[in-house]
Amino acid sequence: MATCYRHPDRETGVSCSSCGRPICPDCMTPTPVGMRCPECSRQTTKVRTASAVRAMAGNAAPVTKALLVVNVLMYLAEIMAGDGGLNGFGAGNEVVKNLALLGQGLFVGDTALSGVAEGQYWRLITGGFLHASIIHIAFNMYLLWILGQMLEPAIGSVRFAAIYLTSLLAGSAGALLLEPNAITVGASGAVFGLMGAAFVELRARGIDPFQAGIGWLIVLNLVLGLFLNNISIGGHVGGLVGGALAGLVLQAADRRRRPQAGLAGVAGLAVVSVALGIAFASQSGLGSPHF
Repeated sequence: MATCYRHPDRETGVSCSSCGRPICPDCMTPTPVGMRCPECSRQTTKVRTASAVRAMAGNAAPVTKALLVVNVLMYLAEIMAGDGGLNGFGAGNEVVKNLALLGQGLFVGDTALSGVAEGQYWRLITGGFLHASIIHIAFNMYLLWILGQMLEPAIGSVRFAAIYLTSLLAGSAGALLLEPNAITVGASGAVFGLMGAAFVELRARGIDPFQAGIGWLIVLNLVLGLFLNNISIGGHVGGLVGGALAGLVLQAADRRRRPQAGLAGVAGLAVVSVALGIAFASQSGLGSPHF
């Protein structure tokens, strides 16, 4: 028979539910999880409320916040450049003319614009930080905030940033594949990529993405893209595929316990997306603004 750790002359068959040390009746403190010794009973368990958990998630998503700030600042720059106010920006807007995704050169009035095919490769990235209207940016930033709070704390900020950038580039490549002459703006490709990565991550953790809502969110947005005007289907699908592939690459590297190889693989996907975007930009076709 064991003896109490505080009273060696007393035999006991009860142990502390926390530390496992044997305790006698005088040393027992009843708790909802069993008997505890005096030392363990004085320890308190920090309770996390739902609001505290949400606050922690927000604090653990610095890249999401930074992306939100950059997108909003770019939209304010569009407003300051004029041509559309809060309701929409056309190709006459100076920020749109210089930074929107455009595969090939075209004329806007008497102004000739150059595109990715003419060497303006930055458009593959900058177009993903411009938006056509207040509703456009509000919708994309809402989804970015929701997905960022869910995904970034789960996989880490570096991986989240890598997936976002790769999805943005893949979305640009997809947009140029279908309509290389279109002027395209919006973070939708990158946001769709986050949806794809979240879908893959949920499945890897044994959670049904449709029960979690991500699967239906993807389906709804893809269907809406078929019926709404000025929507870049190629950008949405390209971003979705890029984000899903990036998530799969990271998971494959984790299974082999080689996380750095995963980041290298995602960087490789980004390079391939850039190469495809440049190649697709050289195609010929008719284009119109897409968001």
